[in-house]
Amino acid sequence: MLLRLDAVGIEVATGSACSTGSLEPSHVLLAIGVPPEDTHGSMRLTVGRLTTEEDIDYVIEKLPKIVEDLRHMSAIGEH
Repeated sequence: MLLRLDAVGIEVATGSACSTGSLEPSHVLLAIGVPPEDTHGSMRLTVGRLTTEEDIDYVIEKLPKIVEDLRHMSAIGEH
């Protein structure tokens, strides 16, 4: 997912900002009810004062197709 998003110019990070560089599950994600086994598959997109509506629209346009393609490739299939 990260590589596909990067290839289309969308920068993302894994986990929460509070746990960058740690292999432990994010305490923030655990606190909001994300199961520990799912925390390692999390992805973070950050918006700030320089983020435009067009930036958000671009992510909304690109992300579903990337997810669809990766699900199609997965041995697990769609959920």
